[in-house]
Amino acid sequence: MVATNRLRWPELANHRAWLRNESRRLLMFYRASARPAGGFVRLDGDGAHTPDAPADTLVTARMTHTFGLAALSGEPGAAPLADHGVRALRGCLRDNAYGGWVAKDSPASQHLDKQCYLHLFVALGAATASHAGIEGAASLLADVMGVIERYFWSSDEQAFVESWGYDWRQLADYRGGNANMHGVEMCLALADVMQDHCWRQRALSVCERLIHCHARANGYHVVEHFDGCWNEWREYNRDRPDDGFLPFGVTPGHGCEWARLLLHLEASLIASGDTAPEWLAEDARGLFDAAMRDAWGADGHAGMVYTLDWQRCVSSSRRRHWVHAEAIASADALAKRTGERHYEQWYRDLWDFVVATFIDPERGSWRHELDRYLELDPAVGDVKPDLYHAYQATLLPQLPLTPALAVAVDLAVNSDHQT
Repeated sequence: MVATNRLRWPELANHRAWLRNESRRLLMFYRASARPAGGFVRLDGDGAHTPDAPADTLVTARMTHTFGLAALSGEPGAAPLADHGVRALRGCLRDNAYGGWVAKDSPASQHLDKQCYLHLFVALGAATASHAGIEGAASLLADVMGVIERYFWSSDEQAFVESWGYDWRQLADYRGGNANMHGVEMCLALADVMQDHCWRQRALSVCERLIHCHARANGYHVVEHFDGCWNEWREYNRDRPDDGFLPFGVTPGHGCEWARLLLHLEASLIASGDTAPEWLAEDARGLFDAAMRDAWGADGHAGMVYTLDWQRCVSSSRRRHWVHAEAIASADALAKRTGERHYEQWYRDLWDFVVATFIDPERGSWRHELDRYLELDPAVGDVKPDLYHAYQATLLPQLPLTPALAVAVDLAVNSDHQT
């Protein structure tokens, strides 16, 4: 059906109330992921974890970010959980021998490569917690930004490099789209939290390379993998189409995520008094349209497939919750930006699908990993690691395209108080 109501769903009081209720439901479920010894851990489908599970740095950084946002919105009990994350990121999860952050609070992580992706989330969590006034967060932000500036941002390439050896001696001969995408997210957050315009310019440089140059030339399918000289590496991980972070081929969910980020960047540039290139909005449309055209029901079953090969055939038919969460946020952003009804219709259809498929009303949270038949994926199991994507899908439709989330939530709360 085509949406015919004059108002978009996010403009309706009932829908906004539903989004707020779903936000709170997610927050309540994930309080259990706080590890008494410090940091946060991954949860199973029932919201439990093994007592001796090591703190997970990615989960801890994402939880710090989301509970920081919740604290800004006035959610009781959220600030202590954001503080719990900050203390772990400043303590047990930091590498005191070589600097930077390890993947887990365990001896096995001490000699793993230092990943840009992980450090970007530490920075995002620190930036949000800092804006929320969490003790120690400003110091954490200064610390992680020193590491990112020294090791991960390449001024010569005007992009983020991927990884170093654990002792920072060896730079990987690989550049990744996923890390650079979250680098744009971090840049937008820093531009508003730190009030430093240089981060918008960095975000623009990354978007121009990854999207306006490479994705546009590939029919608006995002190229995920490159060698150290930024040559496209199309065969990378050909035997791993289901890889959680670096799968082979095209990841349509990232096309949606990039589309949203382009629109955030455009709005941020305009709000700062700078010029926003016209291609930001044009490429955002192209990315979302290509993702939905080629991924939705591509194997004859409902929902978006995880990955495609370069002939647009399905490589992985898994249904991942984050893909649909990002598609929701992207459809909303495009509906806001363009006013075109088909983006609003996608927004409604995607939420209908998520409610019917991913949201778990009995046990809480969302089912994270499903197969093509929309059953729990046996290869992954019954897991609900964190709330980052789902929580943001409930939050973003209630906010303008700029400023970034932490500042936008803060301004929205103050605006509600004044009215």
